[in-house]
Amino acid sequence: MARGIRQERVGEEIRQELATLLAREVHDPGIGFVTLTRTKVSPDLQLVRVFYTMMGDERSRRETQRALERATAFLRRQIGLRIRLRRVPELRFEFDRSIEHQDRIEQLLIDIAEERRLHPIVDDEPGDAPGAEPSGATAADARPDDGDPS
Repeated sequence: MARGIRQERVGEEIRQELATLLAREVHDPGIGFVTLTRTKVSPDLQLVRVFYTMMGDERSRRETQRALERATAFLRRQIGLRIRLRRVPELRFEFDRSIEHQDRIEQLLIDIAEERRLHPIVDDEPGDAPGAEPSGATAADARPDDGDPS
């Protein structure tokens, strides 16, 4: 389902404001250094899922998630003051795993390239394509001989 232009604009504006607020206004040491990667706004503009990423292990991710949840009421209030909307949407923070998936795919591609470099595929003859007839052969050569000279 296609997202609307208004949803995208509202989501991007909220993302920018939240990034500013987290950097300058929120002084919770549990948050640390987070990067807000994207937002997903519901069609009725009542819920905004804010995706973030950060450096660290699973334990620090859980701490950051709890700190973001503690700051949600403050952040929502600030969004209401800074962005003109009829109703301030609910904020839900989610760790963005797409970066991890992207890294995994990139690593697989690197592994494949290395495997191909170490074990190249060798053809019988350089110009032959798979399933092609041998060099110099014609279609007439491939027909079975039925013994009739005509």
